[in-house]
Amino acid sequence: MTGSTAASFTADDYRARMERAARTAAEAGLDGLLVAPGPDLVWLTGYTPPAVTERLTLLVLAAGQDPVLVVPALEAPDARQAAGAPALTLRDWTDGKDPYAATAALLDAAGRFGISDNAWALHLLALQQAVPGSSYTSLTEALPMLRAVKDAAELELMTAAGAAADATFEEIRNVPFAGRREAEVAADLDGLLRRYGHEQVDFTIVASGPNGANPHHEAGGRVIERGDMVVLDFGGLKDGYGSDTSRTVHVGEPTDEERRVHDIVREAQEAGFRAVRPGAACQDVDRAARAVIADAGYGEYFIHRTGHGIGVTTHEPPYMIEGEERPLVPGMCFSVEPGIYLPGRFGVRIEDIVTVTEDGGRRLNTTSRELVIVE
Repeated sequence: MTGSTAASFTADDYRARMERAARTAAEAGLDGLLVAPGPDLVWLTGYTPPAVTERLTLLVLAAGQDPVLVVPALEAPDARQAAGAPALTLRDWTDGKDPYAATAALLDAAGRFGISDNAWALHLLALQQAVPGSSYTSLTEALPMLRAVKDAAELELMTAAGAAADATFEEIRNVPFAGRREAEVAADLDGLLRRYGHEQVDFTIVASGPNGANPHHEAGGRVIERGDMVVLDFGGLKDGYGSDTSRTVHVGEPTDEERRVHDIVREAQEAGFRAVRPGAACQDVDRAARAVIADAGYGEYFIHRTGHGIGVTTHEPPYMIEGEERPLVPGMCFSVEPGIYLPGRFGVRIEDIVTVTEDGGRRLNTTSRELVIVE
């Protein structure tokens, strides 16, 4: 991530986030949170370590006490420059000293803590040894909705990321497809996303012909041919916030069946979007989209969830899937992306990022969802 994210928020913003996280942890029965380098640390403090190393960096949050960032001394100058630094206490440690003993002094000896999913086992095991009465649970399991509800400033950044992805699609639909390798078109997508402000590109799926039946196909050496359906799925981070959109294009004129399948997916995507409203369960979005595809006789070919959350990462809770009864709340952002995948033949997926509003939903992707013909 670049420093542009930190520039978008003030120390007070980060202070409020850390206070809310500590309070939510206490409400969940935890004695605190331990946040390792990664998206949670960036979201809570604005700090991205210059490199992820074996040296311990850990944010300690607990209700009723000031946030403390344990950081290697050689990286402390960078940490002090983070936008959220004025809202926390920095505790540095030098090589040769025991960072776990320093961290243990901040922890309840018999406490239960949420810890970042991506924390190194090396650090977790050392903390368990330093505080033998402590116990831990993954942060995503304990507080899955920690980052789910975006404030107005975050929604502005999400909207801008979606617009950049839309601008990328409007250009990619005009490049040559036939006779080029999937990887070449994927490189075009990467370049366009970066031109429109993305500092990080997470994926550029270009799945042509039979490869379209694999939802997570890696763009490769297959030469795209006239008559191919081509699934395009691309996104990344712009100013620290995610984009993710899918459109399916066709090289030359499609068959009646290809048009029919695309129309079914488009109707399913619209049904999923219409199901978005405050208080609805996440699974209601999945049910609405899936029903359209099942009723058309293609239910067995819709093989993934209808959507996933997005924010400072391109995939995060909440998930639009059967069994997820969590209610939708204004400010949540997630994808609505049904698909049909016919093995050995072709696939179709249409995806928008949607945010929940006070009375429904708003799409953050607005490019045409009709079948686009490319050359």
